[in-house]
Amino acid sequence: QVQLVESGGGLVQAGGSLRLSCAASGLTFSAYGMGWFRQAPGKEREFVAATPRNGKSTYYGDSVKGRFTISRDNAKNTVYLQMNSLNPEDTAVYYCAAAFSAYRGLGPQTPGGYAYWGQGTQVTVSS
Repeated sequence: QVQLVESGGGLVQAGGSLRLSCAASGLTFSAYGMGWFRQAPGKEREFVAATPRNGKSTYYGDSVKGRFTISRDNAKNTVYLQMNSLNPEDTAVYYCAAAFSAYRGLGPQTPGGYAYWGQGTQVTVSS
């Protein structure tokens, strides 16, 4: 049974930082590209960041470029999202996801390219 468990969310003031973690089990972690998405109330799920199996490249949504950093530790079956310079528009539930092979041809920014999802962790940024 595949499980992706996010942690590290919480309440932070604008300008602050948080580090999210996503621990994976039940799959060969090093064989999966990994991504982070977020969803705010009343909005569609938004791509945040992704990294392929070897972690040697990264992709970011326009709204987080320069502020967020995705990384992975294949020895620990964990993917991270370091979030700096947070602002209230970053408030959302953050989900990690494990990708289909080659993102099923949809690219890392598309939710349909991901096979497994975590339950999400809430991030709230106060002004």
